[in-house]
Amino acid sequence: MTASRTGALPRVNRPTETLRMLVPQTLIHTKRLLMRWYRDPLTVMQALVFPALLLVMLNSVLGKQVSSFAGDNALYGSVPMIALVSVMSGSLAGAVTLGRERGEGLLARFWVLPVHRASGLLSRVVAEGVRIVLCTLVIFAVGVALGFRFTQGPLAALALFAVPLVYGLGFATMVTALAVYTAKAALVESVSLGSSMLMFFSTGFVPLTAYPAWAKPIVANNPLTHAIDTMRGLALGGPVGAPLLATLAWSLGAIALFAMPAAYGFRRASRY
Repeated sequence: MTASRTGALPRVNRPTETLRMLVPQTLIHTKRLLMRWYRDPLTVMQALVFPALLLVMLNSVLGKQVSSFAGDNALYGSVPMIALVSVMSGSLAGAVTLGRERGEGLLARFWVLPVHRASGLLSRVVAEGVRIVLCTLVIFAVGVALGFRFTQGPLAALALFAVPLVYGLGFATMVTALAVYTAKAALVESVSLGSSMLMFFSTGFVPLTAYPAWAKPIVANNPLTHAIDTMRGLALGGPVGAPLLATLAWSLGAIALFAMPAAYGFRRASRY
């Protein structure tokens, strides 16, 4: 601690603001977030249970009709769609948790502790990645039990799991940026409604040709459609390049657009 000759307040040196301490402190925060999500029934229901039940219901009610219309097993559209919906639902639940921690003053208490300032936000990125992988594994496990298969080899299967991760991180970055600038749950609810609309206007339900003419441009340019088509191609075969590039453009564009506002907003929410 050093004092100024002019009588200004002393400046506190923070020895923990080093890269050496960033990794272990980020891991501690990550464990805290994962444990909190695990112990929150709403988060578990929204991220895992509800999407798994929705997949079973869709396959039971519409599976045969969609399969006969499309010429392929409907699971190759519904499993990727539900996996992505699970990823988005988990991010929205995480945004609600972030709002609670902000309202309870927990973020402010962490801010004044001798920990690396970047570990708070970085841990949320890591925790989101872990949650996305777990959600994807659960949904694909349910899909395999219903008849979904990886027909294009192990490398394509690995790439298939990477699509929800990239897409989910882009969506989570956007949701985090929105959550740190408002304490109102209505904003998160409106994003949830928009996510539901993306699901209904995507190729996860039925092929593009089944939609009316007015809806086809919406479905064709839906970011969820691009991710679903990429995952379908990696699992069943078919075009992958164009939908993959579109998915990367949407996801990386969201990260580039919302990363700095999310970081600044998180800092602002932690200080006030």
